[in-house]
Amino acid sequence: MTREVILFFVIFFINLIVSVAYLLWNGMRDEEKRNRNDIITFVVMVLCPVVGPLFFLLAFCLLKLFMSDPVDLEDVIFSKERVRTAVRAQEEQERNIVSIEEAIAITNHKDLRQLMMNVVRGDIREYLASLSLALDSEDTETAHYAASVLQDALNDFRVNVDKQKKTALEEGESQKAAAEMLLQYMNPVLEQKVFNPMEQRNYVLLMDEVAEAYFKNWPEQMPGSVFEMLSIRLLEISEFEKCEKWCARAKTYFPNALSTYTCQLKLYFNAGNKEKFFEVVEALKHSSVVVDSETLELLRVFR
Repeated sequence: MTREVILFFVIFFINLIVSVAYLLWNGMRDEEKRNRNDIITFVVMVLCPVVGPLFFLLAFCLLKLFMSDPVDLEDVIFSKERVRTAVRAQEEQERNIVSIEEAIAITNHKDLRQLMMNVVRGDIREYLASLSLALDSEDTETAHYAASVLQDALNDFRVNVDKQKKTALEEGESQKAAAEMLLQYMNPVLEQKVFNPMEQRNYVLLMDEVAEAYFKNWPEQMPGSVFEMLSIRLLEISEFEKCEKWCARAKTYFPNALSTYTCQLKLYFNAGNKEKFFEVVEALKHSSVVVDSETLELLRVFR
């Protein structure tokens, strides 16, 4: 055996001993330290004799030298008390903000195209109604682009609803989560009324069917927002009987919610039932529910 081979084995065994000692020392020091990082470090030290241990030794020394100073927490507040921070208004930026509807009506063709590009970069489900307004734009390129984007968004909606409705309607462990998810997914789109009347009606009735399956098994776990959204969507397609059903359920499970009263007021006003309308008004007057400005305006208009 040559001298070079002997020297290689000597270095290899010394390196192996150092690596094993490092691994054992790390494990003996703290049981929680025996993790994947230690094994990786050990393997690197074994496979890279001399260089591996020196690398980790150098990293350890640099860490202790330059990053071992205690953190100054003098200015950090750990109190759970909420603090309201006053932020200066961005007046220049806010002066340039308008609604998408207004921008579509007054923007020139170049700026309108840029606006459309900015809109579709985000979640366009919130702007489907606005995109439908762009279909009547004088700029044919903008109208064509809006039609293409709107069609793609509606097709995605149809596909996703079709995929999820089976799970939401079939009884099982995942039904509750699937039903709630589907209802929350459908409502923001349907409230914009971008489908034709027949398709809009079919999807609203599907929401009612999914909600019925949800309510059948978990009536007390159904959020109040679901009762409200169903009542409004059904009222929009003149399904007064189904709407009254959800209003009654909301009254049972959320008697002190303002939305319970507002949904009933809208229902009886649109149905032309003055007697029940004023019964709800009187009940609202004698309740402990705080009425907001929107509801006061609603009462003023209806009366």
